[in-house]
Order: sequence, then C-alpha cells, then structure tokens
Amino acid sequence: MQAKETLFADLVQGRAQQFQVPLYQRTYSWTEKQLRQLWSDILEQAELIERGEKANTHFLGSVVLAPSPQNDVTFARWLVVDGQQRLTTLSLALAAIRDHIRDAQPRDAERIDEQYLVNKWQNGSDHLRLLPTQADRSQFAAHVRGPLTDQAVGGGVAAAYTFFRRKLVEAADPAAPQDVFRIEQAITSRLTLVAVTAERGDNVHRIFESLNNTGLKLSQADLLRNYLFMKLPTRGEQVYEAYWLPLQDSLSNEELEQLMWLQLVLDGDDRVRRQDLYAAQQQRFEHGKATEQDIEAYIRELHRSAALFRRLLHPEEEPDASVRAHLHRLDAWQAQVTYPALMLLLDRRERGILDSSGTARAMSYIESFLVRRMICRVPPNNLNRIFQAVPGQLPLDVPVADGLHQLLSADNRFWPTDEELREKIRKAPFYQFGRPQQRRMVLQRLEESYEHPEPVDFVAAQLTIEHVMPQSPGDEWLRMLSEDVADGERVEDLHSRLQHTLGNLTLTAVNSELSNHPFERKQGLLQGSHLEMNRRIAATERWGAKEIAARADELADRAVALWPAPLRGVGRAERSRDWHLAHQVLAALPHGTWTSYGDLAAFLGSGAQAVGNHLAGTPGVANAYRVLTSEGRVSEGFRWTSEDEGGDVRSLLSADGIRFTVTGAADPVQRLNADDLALLVTEDDDRAEGEDTAQRMQGGSQGEETRADRFFRQLAADDSPETVEAVRALFARWETLGGWIGHGAGQVTTSAFFMLGEAGAPGRGIWPLTLYPGGGRGGTAEVVFQHLAAREPFTDRALRAELLARLNEMDGVDIPEGKLELRPNFRLSVLEKGRNRELLAETLAWFRGRWEERGTA
Repeated sequence: MQAKETLFADLVQGRAQQFQVPLYQRTYSWTEKQLRQLWSDILEQAELIERGEKANTHFLGSVVLAPSPQNDVTFARWLVVDGQQRLTTLSLALAAIRDHIRDAQPRDAERIDEQYLVNKWQNGSDHLRLLPTQADRSQFAAHVRGPLTDQAVGGGVAAAYTFFRRKLVEAADPAAPQDVFRIEQAITSRLTLVAVTAERGDNVHRIFESLNNTGLKLSQADLLRNYLFMKLPTRGEQVYEAYWLPLQDSLSNEELEQLMWLQLVLDGDDRVRRQDLYAAQQQRFEHGKATEQDIEAYIRELHRSAALFRRLLHPEEEPDASVRAHLHRLDAWQAQVTYPALMLLLDRRERGILDSSGTARAMSYIESFLVRRMICRVPPNNLNRIFQAVPGQLPLDVPVADGLHQLLSADNRFWPTDEELREKIRKAPFYQFGRPQQRRMVLQRLEESYEHPEPVDFVAAQLTIEHVMPQSPGDEWLRMLSEDVADGERVEDLHSRLQHTLGNLTLTAVNSELSNHPFERKQGLLQGSHLEMNRRIAATERWGAKEIAARADELADRAVALWPAPLRGVGRAERSRDWHLAHQVLAALPHGTWTSYGDLAAFLGSGAQAVGNHLAGTPGVANAYRVLTSEGRVSEGFRWTSEDEGGDVRSLLSADGIRFTVTGAADPVQRLNADDLALLVTEDDDRAEGEDTAQRMQGGSQGEETRADRFFRQLAADDSPETVEAVRALFARWETLGGWIGHGAGQVTTSAFFMLGEAGAPGRGIWPLTLYPGGGRGGTAEVVFQHLAAREPFTDRALRAELLARLNEMDGVDIPEGKLELRPNFRLSVLEKGRNRELLAETLAWFRGRWEERGTA
C-alpha cells in the first residue's frame, strides 16, 4: 500500500477517471451535524485564503482506494474502500456552488463541472467522476447532471445538496459577504486528504473492516496533558500534586480542554480551533524550546485561570453582585461564544487593570450586543469569530470597557442601533428567532425594568412565554382583529403578522389557564399576576393591532434604556439583512411546497407588498416563482427579472411537485406558513420548549391536578367525547407496546408525547407525535419529522417517508412530502373513525419496531 497527502483537486482532476463506491459500503449518511462542522472548516479556510495565509490547511481524513476490476489504461477506475462520505459531500458542495453561480457566471459553472464532477467525453454512468453505491446513484446523478425528478428530491444526498445551497445564500449576506470562489478554493485546495492506495490483489474488504473498527479516542486535553508531563522529567510529581490535581478536580475533562483553548486565545492565537488545540500548543512549546520551568509556569497559569473560568460556568461563585448578575444572564443566554472576552475581563480585573464597576459595564456591552442582534434577527454565524478576536484586537490606548465598546461598535460587527431596535420590536416576529431561553430572558429583563416593589423569583415561578392574542384565535379574537384590518388585507394575514411580535408576548405561570380564551377571560387572570407587564395588559380595554403596537413602543423604550447602544458610525445595512433572510429561506423551500407573499412577510416582519416589490426587482432569487398569492395563484405583478430565467410558471411549479386544485390554484396542503418557514432555516435543536424534558406524570398529591389531568381537561373543552376517548385508548395501546406518555411544559403548556427511551432523561427520548389541545379549534397531532431527522434510525429519510405514507392512509390526513423535514399536523378529530384509530395504532407499533431494530441494522 502507498500513502500520500493530497488535495481534493489533485485527487479528482486530470485524466478521465472514476471513483466507484462498492456495494458493501453503507449509503450516504452524513447528517446536518457533520455538514455544519465541514462548512465551518471550509469557511475558516476561505477566511485564511482571504488573509493571504498559504501554509495553513485543514486535514479532513483519509481516502483508501483500490484498483477496480473494471480498470483499463484509457479510463482509470478506483474502488473507494474508505472515505466515500467525504468524497460525496465535497462533490455535492461543488455541485451546489456550480448551480449557485450558473446564471451569473456560466463559464465558471462549466469549469467546476468539468474539473471536479464529470468526465466530459464519457457517456452513461462513466460520465460521473464519483459513482456512489447503487442506492444513492440516481439521486447523486440527478444533482450532478440533472434532471431533478420527484424520485431524486429525498434522502441524504438531496438534503446535503440543499444544505450547501442554503449556506451559499447565507454566505452571500451583504452584512458579511464571503467570496464564493474562495469557498471553492477552500474545498478543492485547502482540505487535505491522505490517499492510501492499495495494490491489485490486496484484500480490500479486510482493509475496510480494519479501518472501521472504532475505539475510544483520546481527547485534546488528554493528549496535551500527556505531552506536558512527558516534558517534566524531574518536576512532574510536584507539579501534578500542587497544580494539576486541583485543576483536574475543579473542571471536567471537556471544561479543561475549553480552558486550554481559551488560554491560547488569550495569548493572542485567535485562529486556533479546539480540535487543533494539542497541535497548536505543542508547536508553541517546540518552537520556543520550552524548558521544564516554562511547562510548569504554563500549568501554574492554567491553575490560576481555572478559578476565573469556573465563574463563567458557575456564576454564583463570583463575589461582586453586579458582575454576578451579568454572568448569570450570559449563562442563561448560553453565550459560550463570549468566553474569550469574558475571560479577558476577569483576568484584567484579577491583575488590577480593571475594577468590578468597569467589568460590569463591559459585560453590559456584551449582553447588549447579543440581545440587540437577536431581536433584530442578525444571523449569529460569525459570533465565534467576533469574540475570539477580542483579546488580540482590543484597543490599548483607552480603558478596557471603553475599548470593548469601541471594538464591538466597528462597522463589520453589526450591533443594531436604537432606531433598528425600535423598528424590529414593533414589526419582527420575535418568537421565531433565537433560542427559547433567550426569548424568556429578554422578557424577564423587560419585566425587571419596572422595578416592582415585590420582585418575582423567576426561577421558582417557572414562567413560560404566552401569546396574549393566541396563535390559534377563536371567532371572538378574529372579530376583534377585523376592526383593525387595513384595506386589502385579510384578517388572517394581520394575525399572522402580529402574533409573534414582542408587543403580543408576555410571561406567565398560568399558560394553560390562559390558553386561547377570549381577551376578557385573560384579563382577569392577568390582573392577578405578580408581573407588572401583565397588570398593564389587563388594564387595556381590548387587545388588537393598535394595542399591540402601543405596547411594542413601550417595550422598545425600555429595551433602549436597558441595553446600551453602539457608538455612532455603525454601518446599518438592515434592509439587506432582512432580504438576505428571505433569500435564504426561499433557497431552502423543500420540493413540493410553496409559500405566499403574506407568509413570507410575516416571517420577515415586513409587508406583503414590500416582499412582492423586492422579488419583482431582484434578479437571481432562488425559488422566487414559488411565492404565490394567499389563494395559491401566480401574482398578476409577477415578472421574471432576467433573460436567464423564464418559462411558464405553472409548468415550473408542477416540475417542483406542486399540485393544483380543480380551480387552478396551488394545493393549500402544500403551503408553508410563517412558522414552517422559520423551521427551514433554524439550526437550533431546542426548537420546541420542554419536549426533551417531557416527564412521566402518573399522579400528584391528593387534590393536585397532574399534567395528564390538565391535558385531558383542556382536550375535552374543545373536542368531542369520542375524540377524547380515542386519545385515551391510543395512550393505553402505546403503553402496552412498552412506550410511555410524557407531558411537558413548553410553548403550549399542556401537551402529550408518545415517548420511547428512558423516562425523564433529557435528550435521550424519541417520539413520533406530539398532541396538543386545540384551545377553541380542536386538538392536533404534530408529526415531529424535524426532531426525528436527528435521531437514529430515522435519520434515514426513507423511514420518515414511510411514516408519512402510513399516516396518510388515515382518512382526512394528507401531509405532503415537502413537509418531511418540518412539523406538520392533523386534527385529532380524525380518530373518531375506528379505521383511523387502528391505522394509527399500527403505525405506532411500526415506529417502535423500527426504533428497537436500530442497534442491529
């Protein structure tokens, strides 16, 4: 066997050749977790290229090749013994780049095609430079050379291609644009591979087996510890007892690794990644010819820094009350990206350069930077880079807090101004951006700003976010809202535009009691609240568009006072960021789905007319023709924006899997609303509050209503006795199958989950359906495809597609395939039919069977 380091470009370019994935290889299986990590590595290399740093590359792994039995002198064919996931993913990334630039730069698109993806003069399967295993072949071929058919839109290959298309749109964000050709260069010439080439006659299957035997890998902290004490031949015992053992006892192995990485960053290495920690620190010691005294000094410094680092992990250990409050809030925000800046502040205070007052003020800038960006929907994708650069970029000629304020206010940091903050609080769908705990913290801080004489214990109160005007409004709400509708606007569109804005949200511990009741009923409950913001809502006579806007303005005043503004001179580019988010979500529209101008406007916090004007005047927006009127028709004002586009829109929609009704309108079942669109671009695993912490609730103390009792009480309030009994029967059937029913406190307080796995173990369970009482419109069963896509064995899209097909066998259920990555729902009332109940019970048994088989596949 021969082994050599190579680049993707060197491996696949040159003469006609093909890399064939053998049948014994598994199908393409990378999920978004692996894709996100690769994309992060690619962007990092693209940034190094932009800075002109030529030496640094990123090692991606090995590729083991063997001559194919079909090999001949004119056309080299190689079996991919190991590394097919890497080769397939990189090929799909390049196909996505080719398609991303095809209209604007057709010659470069053709170049990418011929250099990396196809053998131009070969026909049939020989046309492809990479030939995946049989199960993936048709999908891969469709994405590399077309045409894209209905059969090619599902599965991991399609998901990876779509991921890269979406990320390329994101990378073109005017707020922080990244050159697509640097991204191409990073993929082809900065990701190194070790190509291991077997000789003819070698046992390639034996090689494959040995390469895929897994073992417990040493962490970066383990490797560095071993290296350090190898370098302490005479002082090792004393240093271990005095510094390392206390250090190891105070931090977990993962926390210790993070501290070691932070130490490098604080020392000025703002480009090192955690996975490269060992190599980077070893290189520094070797380059500086470190002595035993140098190694001991490094470990002693780690020991000192550990006490500071623990305050980030455990804010209650911070002695100063003001600094402690900031650390608690940043911990609740899960702001680990800010650790380099926070460690710098604590270190400067420890050394006497900064006092506690200045430390708290500097932390207020960090908090404001995060909060304002979240409210104003600035993508968080560059936060790591921003805060990792703080130690090396902090101005030296001004006090530390002022320097941090100045640094975060730089034009390329995009810290929203007061004007931007007010605008977004009034119009943007706050509930659809950021993480649940971040949204709760914003509302908590706003409540605290009222300085109520009896402060609320927010931890003990277990408050959740409540929509004052509910997400599923009854007739009384719609009648009230109809009084505020402007000319030409539908009441449903007005509701969609306002429901998730900050002015319509509050905190409450009685979410289930408030439910979707009319405002008069909610007023009484809110009046008895200990929260000042709720009392003010209760004092309002009605709750419509004007009242929501007035409350938004009041909260905006408080937000401006709470979170300091950036220094003047910050570049705005707000409109570009908004429209870039529109481009990103349209690029991610699944096959077989469409959306409306109103839905897209509600997602953006804009207006339908503004959306229409933008799409009509902006060339090159992917899937713009799939934005229709709310009736599912092509807008009369729709026009193609360049000569490169065109054709009959209805034909294109049909080719994209859109069905049409007898009236000629797009099938409303395939429409994605604003909430669906938000799911398309989120990468946060905590999408539904409380789901992963669903608990088994068998009973409570005497006289206490359990969550299960509350669920059925609310279900019975809106659904027929037949529906309620059908749900009870399904719960009993599920428990006989070995599952359990969880009841969680999430965005809708009462809910039920068909759970498998260890009860009460966060993140370990799996469930196919979440049931919600209807709050005036009938209960629903939400099919959590998006949750399943990250959990074995349902990471296999074919299994999720089978689940969808089984559910669609029920009369009254018609979930389109385009929602296979989302969270579609159906009415629980369909379970009144005995046949439907039996079909769902059989589907649940099938689901459990597939889950049990996951370890034997």
